[in-house]
Formats: sequence, structure tokens, C-alpha cells
Amino acid sequence: MAAAGTGRNIGVAVDFSACSKNALRWAAANLAAPGDRLVLMHVKSSYQYEQGVAHLWEHDGSPLIPLAELSDPRVSKTYGVSPDRETLEILATAQRGVQVFAKVLWGDPARKLTEAVHKVPLHCLVVGNRGLGTVKRVLMGSVSTYVVNHAACPVTVVRENMLPAALTTSH
Repeated sequence: MAAAGTGRNIGVAVDFSACSKNALRWAAANLAAPGDRLVLMHVKSSYQYEQGVAHLWEHDGSPLIPLAELSDPRVSKTYGVSPDRETLEILATAQRGVQVFAKVLWGDPARKLTEAVHKVPLHCLVVGNRGLGTVKRVLMGSVSTYVVNHAACPVTVVRENMLPAALTTSH
């Protein structure tokens, strides 16, 4: 269990995939403590259906959205994202006293997550890793590899098949 928080902003990259949910589980169980803010960082690469919102916040992302508001269908439609039931269940098990927010960013996930470290600001960032092989990683790129090498804060990479253990890299 984590020690008492010091008002840290703990970012967790979420795309609602199995590996990002594992990262969220790990962050909620091992990092988040009372007084901290857990910030779900969701990056959308498509601008097609959020025309107005994307243009308003395309550089810095949305404002921090309290989880209660993001669960409202009207609000989630505005941002083009809504947490699924499993994500909400993970967050329900987070320690009391941990505030949960979401931030929606538009653009390249690796670059936007790295930029968010300064803009939010984040004290640390947790990302999931799908465990791509070397060839797929070279061809497709790896968000987690980019973030580990470019973020100006400690980054924890939680592998999809390694819950609860994690590989941690600090800067």
C-alpha cells in the first residue's frame, strides 16, 4: 500500500485496452495515496467527430475533467470518450482520498503524453505495454518506449502479462 500522498499528480495513459487497464490497476494499488490526483490521460488521434472541442484544446488538451462529470453521457460525448465499466470498477477500488480526473489530448499519443508531463504537470506517469516483439515495435513504434526516453518525470511501464510487477524507469 502506498504511503500518504503529497498532492502528487499521477498520470496514467489509458486507451481502455487490457494493457492500459493493467497499468491503471497497478497505479491505483501501488502509487496513488490519499491526497494524490490520479489523472487518466487519454489521447485521441482522430479529429473527425470532435471538430469544435479538438480545435479549442488541440494544443494543451481538455481541462481536467472530474470522473463524475466524465461519467455523464453529455460530457463524455463532448470529449468523445467515456470510461467503460471495467475502468470505473478499477477506479472504485482506488484508495479513499484519491481524486480522479481525466484529460483528453488530441494528436500523436507518444508526443502528447510526453508534453503533458509539463503541461498538467505530472509527477510521474504510468503506461501499459502490449509486449510487441522487436520487429513489430520497429515497424509500428512503441508509445511506451518513446515516453520512457523523452518524458521529464519518472515513468513506470506495466507489461500486460506482468500484473502486479512492473518495470520502472526514472529520469
